[in-house]
Amino acid sequence: MTPHSFAAAFASVLVLAACTSQPPAPPPSAGAETGSGYVQNGGQFEFALGSGDYRCELGVKLHIGREVRDKVNHRIQLGWNGHTYSMERDPSNSGLPRFEDAAKSLVWIDLPWKGLLLDGRTQKPIANECRLA
Repeated sequence: MTPHSFAAAFASVLVLAACTSQPPAPPPSAGAETGSGYVQNGGQFEFALGSGDYRCELGVKLHIGREVRDKVNHRIQLGWNGHTYSMERDPSNSGLPRFEDAAKSLVWIDLPWKGLLLDGRTQKPIANECRLA
């Protein structure tokens, strides 16, 4: 390998590494309001999401009632399949709002653009693409 081709190969590796690595995220400040309409509190995101009826893929219907105190979504009541589940906020590694019922049979994940209901035991989706009706 010539010095010129070695330098070109090394430069390519550096460019690829720069494209794939992300700078470290700044440490979250408690209750920091952002321009995106959410609050980051202790590494957990709080999105301003509505209560009411949700329509999901494959005709699944849910009802979500939220308990919000001081801009923090503590608990939800999820109505699905003829039952109501009280679900507590469970801090997630990603910081996304994640709620789980006491029996750990259901998990609700809130995103600003959709919600997702998972089987709490297998983590497989039950309802996807859920949006406020």
